[in-house]
Parts: sequence; C-alpha cells; structure tokens
Amino acid sequence: MAPSGNCIDLIKSQEGLVLHPYLDQASVPTIGYGTTRYPGGAHVTMKDGPITQQQAENYLHNDLQDTGVAVNAMVPQGLNQNQFDALVDFAYNVGTGALHGSTLLKLVKANSADPSIGDAFQMWDKIHVDGKLVVNDGLLKRRKAEAELYFS
Repeated sequence: MAPSGNCIDLIKSQEGLVLHPYLDQASVPTIGYGTTRYPGGAHVTMKDGPITQQQAENYLHNDLQDTGVAVNAMVPQGLNQNQFDALVDFAYNVGTGALHGSTLLKLVKANSADPSIGDAFQMWDKIHVDGKLVVNDGLLKRRKAEAELYFS
C-alpha cells in the first residue's frame, strides 16, 4: 500500500508548513512539513537556508515513501487504506522504530479491528518537559485524529 491523499492531508494539517529550519517540540531541527532528514539522509540543521513550498512537498513525499515502505513491512496484510494511513501518520510523527516496538502495532497484528487500538494511539500523547512526561495538546489532538482515521 501507499499513503493516500488523506494521509498527506492529515500530516500537513498536523505538521504545518515552515519554510526555514526550526526546532520541533523535541528540539530536533526540522523544516517543511516536519522533515528532519533531507533526501539522501543528511540531517536538517539550524544553519540551513530557507526552502520553497515545492521543496517542502518533495521532502514530504520522499519521507512518506520511506515511511510507507517501513509500515508495509511491519503491518499485516488486509488493512484498509484508512488503517494504513493512520499508521503511516503515526510513524511519520514518532518514527518507524517507535511504531515497530509499540503496543499499537502488537494490537494491530493481533486483531486489526480491536477497539483498544484507539487507546494505544493515545499512549503517545506526551512530551518531556523538565524531565517529566506531560500530555501535549497537539499530540493529543493528532493521536485522536489518527484513531478516528483508523476506525473510519
């Protein structure tokens, strides 16, 4: 499967578009629609120059191709497009490694219709602030949107 327009729209709505390097909530240099690595693998740095909207689109599509391949390798056959898209958005945000070891993926593999999958998305709604995990409103909103897409 490949990420659909719904997946791309969800990512764009959650990430926003910033055409210059910025530090995300985890203090990772980021650009465009949440890109942290350029095509070819070089990390975004705070010293990088601004990009165009077209470059941001290209970076997003490159990232989504890689993320889609990784998610396809992890998930069972038979997921519908919305389920796949929700998992791709999740992996795009938290990383494919985080999805790989998650309760979310274990539940999807065991029974892709399990209602507790919605709760498993919600387990990833926190960020570190002063050494403590605290709920982040943006992540809470994103996890709810992913769960809604997954079950739609």
